[in-house]
Amino acid sequence: MSWNILNVTSCMAGNAESMCRAITRYIGEKLGIETTFVDGMPWPAREALLDQGRIHLCWICGLPYVWKADAGAAVELCVVPVMRHERYANEAVYFSDVVVRRDSRFKSFADLRGASWAYNEPRSHSGHNVVCHYLNGIGETSRYFGVIIESGAHQTSLEMILGGRVDASAIDSTVLEAELRRFPELDSEIRIVATLGPSPMPPWVLHKSVPLELRVALRRVLLEMHEDAEASGILEQWGISHFAPAVDALYDPIRKMSAEARHVTLA
Repeated sequence: MSWNILNVTSCMAGNAESMCRAITRYIGEKLGIETTFVDGMPWPAREALLDQGRIHLCWICGLPYVWKADAGAAVELCVVPVMRHERYANEAVYFSDVVVRRDSRFKSFADLRGASWAYNEPRSHSGHNVVCHYLNGIGETSRYFGVIIESGAHQTSLEMILGGRVDASAIDSTVLEAELRRFPELDSEIRIVATLGPSPMPPWVLHKSVPLELRVALRRVLLEMHEDAEASGILEQWGISHFAPAVDALYDPIRKMSAEARHVTLA
């Protein structure tokens, strides 16, 4: 297949990057092309490279995907992960788990009025958009919380909770589960007091500058990964069962939540 080099990146949590590097290598081996996983820079810089066509395949949050698609950007859906845990019911969804320290007084979202809150960043669906939508649904605004801090990442929000710097945060359930696999002792230090969602899983997207033949081949390789014993082990690193076909309508719930929450922001 005639192609110089395929640049791949992730704009997801840092604890997914080792898996994404392995997927990048696997793609190269299966298609006989050179691949590079682009890292060593903040995710906004990676997203900018995707917009410029210098990143060709990217795992991205559903909210910026929706913004790009609706603005006519030169990106298209590739595949979407389906998580293995039974809570996902074999659907391409995930949740936002509202996490507090285990020794805190908070038992529910209602207890968090006036509490300190961390969110990862305003372009995140799981950490920002879904929280704003929930607040709007109960007739509240960001004033519901006493102090709000932008942490920059779900894992940082979790560290802030554990360190007592904030009371709570909404953590991407797949990120939280990955952290619990890495650090099982974390389970005894936190509690989930509410769960928001489900929401459509973040998709892998392709830049349309990639030749059609290669885009088709990339989808095929990713959709068949779980059938390969070695490749299924790569997916299991992050609790993924398999990749599924992705269609734009899957992300309509994010569009709806964003529209309904447009007057609420944590930023």
